Formats: sequence, structure tokens, C-alpha cells
Amino acid sequence: MAAVSKFKRNIGVTLTLAAVLVFTGCKPVGPNYHRPGYEAPPAYKETGASTVIVPPVLVTPADVPSAGAAGGTWKPASPSDGLLKGKWWEVYQDPQLNKLEDLVSPENQSLRAAMETYLAARDQVRVARADLYPTLSATPGASRVVVSSNRPTAATGAKTSYGDFPLDGQASWEPDLWGRVRRAVENARATAQASASDMANLDLSLHAELAQDYFELRGLDSEARLLQSNLKDFQRQLDLTERRLSGGVATGVDVAQARTLFESVQAQLVDVNEARTQYEHAIATLVNQEARELTLQPAPLDLALPKIPVGVPSQLIERRPDISVAERRAAAANAQIGVAISAFYPTINLIGSGGFESGRISTLIQGPSALWTLGAQATQVLFDAGRRHALTDQARHTYEAQAATYRATVLGAFNEVEDKLSDLRVLEQESAAERRAVADAQHSLDLSNQRYKGGVTSYLEVLTAESTLLTNQRTYTDLQTRQFAASVQLVRALGGGWDVSQLPK
Repeated sequence: MAAVSKFKRNIGVTLTLAAVLVFTGCKPVGPNYHRPGYEAPPAYKETGASTVIVPPVLVTPADVPSAGAAGGTWKPASPSDGLLKGKWWEVYQDPQLNKLEDLVSPENQSLRAAMETYLAARDQVRVARADLYPTLSATPGASRVVVSSNRPTAATGAKTSYGDFPLDGQASWEPDLWGRVRRAVENARATAQASASDMANLDLSLHAELAQDYFELRGLDSEARLLQSNLKDFQRQLDLTERRLSGGVATGVDVAQARTLFESVQAQLVDVNEARTQYEHAIATLVNQEARELTLQPAPLDLALPKIPVGVPSQLIERRPDISVAERRAAAANAQIGVAISAFYPTINLIGSGGFESGRISTLIQGPSALWTLGAQATQVLFDAGRRHALTDQARHTYEAQAATYRATVLGAFNEVEDKLSDLRVLEQESAAERRAVADAQHSLDLSNQRYKGGVTSYLEVLTAESTLLTNQRTYTDLQTRQFAASVQLVRALGGGWDVSQLPK
């Protein structure tokens, strides 16, 4: 009979555990996540610049990734989408820029801090996942006990000292019947992915900032070259004017005007070199070097402006890390709703302990020394003054706020790309007009020199023509630099070479 009773008890325990396992596999409470809806426009409005590549065929709204994709997953980026990949700065074909950009990721301390933040968020996923499993502990011990022989309950001849050797183990488990732990893991995973996207966004910003500073520096080198060339011309002009004064052909006013122009250009050159130094220091900071450790030799900006493929707006959602940050935070907030709802359901704990205990260590691990206990406990909150309802409402509002942030981020990204495309178009038109203005100013100077040498006009006309030409030349050089800066800003607005397939799983 004892054997039958033991068999029935074991069957009961087995069925209980099986029921727990079945319930543990139930669907977690709370809403499943779907990416907040946003309908991308079929094409960009501003595509007039010759330095951008637009797709030959525009997609239709039906081609836009579904906002209700199962689990909120992203549409995989197409390998043949024609957009920039990986080290996007290599499109500028500048070896010095490539060398500097390769120093950003391993050396920049802000990026290192972002990496550590991501790793900490990834560890939190493991912390949350650990709650899915039982907690086991062991409590070995040994003691020597001496009791009073005169105690009221002492029996005649009873032992007053004995040894005790317990070897106990405990196990506790809270089955995830309602999905609280699974939602917490979902929240932690989405938060870690948002942290990874934050790191990618910082990485993109740092690389773009370095490229922009580099092109600004090289643009200043172009200005310095232009000013140095003009200084030589103005020095020759000053020498000629002084000789003409000695010959009685020119006046003291002519010499003073020639010297004023020469010294003014000298001052402009000093200013350009100072600005160049500041950009060089900024680049040193980005690659984690002291200013004295980095010296970039002058190299005027004579590169050809590359063509940038812009893709279609729907691809931007996959390629902008800041959009990914907002989307992943919305996913984390959605999972928190399930965590809050699970508090309305009872908490069940399974508890067990067992081991051996003996007065002599030689008989510790024997059948008669065994001991065990099994138990279960359920806890249901009956009254909390509306706390759980408030936490659930708070989680829902937080999700709606994150969803709104996501939509605002997407809208801002589309408009930023439009802004940069417009900048490139306008700068290209300005550059073409300014190039013609430089040619006209040069022609005007040539005519003024001929008129001055022929005695038809005063030196003031030559001086004015020289100043006008220099101003237009500097403006044209500045426009070329701004085109490169706008090109980098467009790449940054398009997400660089990143896409959501690089997110950790």
C-alpha cells in the first residue's frame, strides 16, 4: 500500500509539473508589437542636382514596407539597392580622408562610451532572461551541539552532546504563466537594440563631422593658394606702381592704394591660416589625438564632387540609425504594457528543498538520512488603490509617446534629405553663376590694365577690378567647399552606409 501511495503521489507531482509547463508556453498578455505606421512618399521632390543619383523607376505606395509587419520586423535591405555601403567616405576617393576616417572608430572616446553603454544594455537582456529559469542553492553545514543536562525536559541517560551534518538544497521557480518575464526580455532586447542604434548614429555623426571638417580645411587650403597667388601679383603690381612713381608717371595715391590692397590680402591670408588651424585641431579631437600630434599638409580642394545615390524614401526608414532608435524604443515601450498587465494575474511560486542530515558524517549520504519537501504558493493582489491600473495606463501613454516620436523622426528625416538635396541643387546653380562671374571679372581686369597702361584711366579702376576679381574667386572657392560639405550632410541624412540588418539580434 505504501508503494501504491508513493506512486500516486509521484503521478500527481508529474501531472502538476506538466500543467505548469503547458501554461508557461501560453501567449503572454499585452499587445503584440507592430511598427507604428508611416506611409513614405514615393519619391523625393528635390532631385535637380547633377551630383545625386535617383532611381530610374519610382516605387508606388504598395511597394512601401508594411507598417504592420509581424513582430515589427524590418524589411531586409536589398543588396542591389545602389545605396552607399560600409565606408561611405571612400566615394570621395581621397586617401588622406580614408586614413583619418579609419582612426575614428577605434580611437574616439565618445564612441567607446557608447559601445560600453550598449554592452551594458545587452547584459540587461541576460538579466531579464534569467527569470525564466529556476533558482537553485545549496546549504551544507556542520555543527557540534551541547545541551544542558539539567534542562527541564532532560531524560535520564540522554545525550548532552551530538554532531549535526546537514546537506540541504533549495529550488524555487516562478513559472512565466502570463508572459511577464517574456515581455521583460522583449523590452530589454529592444532597449539594447536602441542602444546599438544610438551607437551607430553617433558613429555616423562622428565620421560625417570629420569628413566635413576635412573638406572645410581643404577648402581653406584652396583659399590660401588663391590668396598667395594674388599676393604675388599684387606685389608685382606694387613694385610696378612704385617704379612708375619714381618715373613720374604714377602718383603717391596709386602707390598707397596698391600697398593697401597688398596688405589687406596679407591679413586675409593670416585669417585663413588661423581658421585652418582650428579645423585641424577639431580633426585631432575626433581621432583622439592631441593637437600637437596631428599635422595635415596643405592640399587644395581639387577633387571632383562624387555622385551620391539617394534611393527612395521607403529605404530611408531602414537606413537611418536615429529612426531605428525611435522604432526600437517604441517596441520596448510596447513590451512594458504586457509587463504592467501581468500584475493583474496571480503569481505562482514552486518551492522545493531536499538533502541529507545525519549525526555522523559517515552515514550522511544514505537513504534514511534523506529529507525533502515540495510546495507551491499563489499570491493574488486584491486591493492596491488603483496602482496597477495607473501603471498600465502609464505604459500605454509611454508607448503612444514613443510612437509619436518615431513618426516625427521619420518625417524629420525625409525633410532633412529634401533640405540637403535642395542645398546641392542651389549650390550647383550658384557655383555655375559664380564661375561666369569670375570669368567676367577677369576680363574686366584685363581691360582695366590695358586702359591704365594706355593712360586712359586711373589706377583706381585697376584696383577696383582686382578687388572684384579676388572677391569673386574667393566666393567661387567657398561655394565649392560648401558643395562638398552639403554632399557629406546628404550622406549623413541618408544614413551613410548603415542599415537595420546590422542590428544585433
